[in-house]
Amino acid sequence: MFICVCNAIRDTDLRATARQCAGGVDAVYACMGKAPQCGQCLDEAAEILIEERELARAEQLTPA
Repeated sequence: MFICVCNAIRDTDLRATARQCAGGVDAVYACMGKAPQCGQCLDEAAEILIEERELARAEQLTPA
């Protein structure tokens, strides 16, 4: 599913980058070589960043 239509960013791309790049939405977009345009995606993108980083932390705490 596209999160950012202006930059053609899919949720899977955003989730993967969120695990590799620290910071907020602007920083994650910059890591992808993009920048927010119209801003309609920012709230949903921020929620995805939080969700993905919480999942990553939980995975680190879970013994393998």
